[in-house]
Amino acid sequence: QAKYLAQIILVGAQVVGRAFMRALRQEFAASQAAADARGRSERPQSAAASRIIGISLQEAQQILNVSNLNPEEIQKNYDHLFKVNDKSVGGSFYLQSKVVRAKERLDEELRIQAKGDKEKGRKAET
Repeated sequence: QAKYLAQIILVGAQVVGRAFMRALRQEFAASQAAADARGRSERPQSAAASRIIGISLQEAQQILNVSNLNPEEIQKNYDHLFKVNDKSVGGSFYLQSKVVRAKERLDEELRIQAKGDKEKGRKAET
């Protein structure tokens, strides 16, 4: 009787293990597909900047609460959020770091766009 109980437990563990591995593979495939889709939606330089800085353009815009890439608005929101999240006034270093990273990402995107506009201007001249 103990032999049958051990077999039942072993078979049950195998079934659960297989189901877990199948779910893990599906989740990995879904995350790969999402990453590929994100990479295709952004320009190559923009996608590279997202990987280097660690946050996407959309996430950076959400953090700094800006809808378009207006340098003055970005700077104004950055200054406000950086000051509000300062540790000396009871803020969070983690949130302050997120604000800095978001500003870096948006600055990089502005640089990429300016470089692209400059290249378009050169092509139009020729």
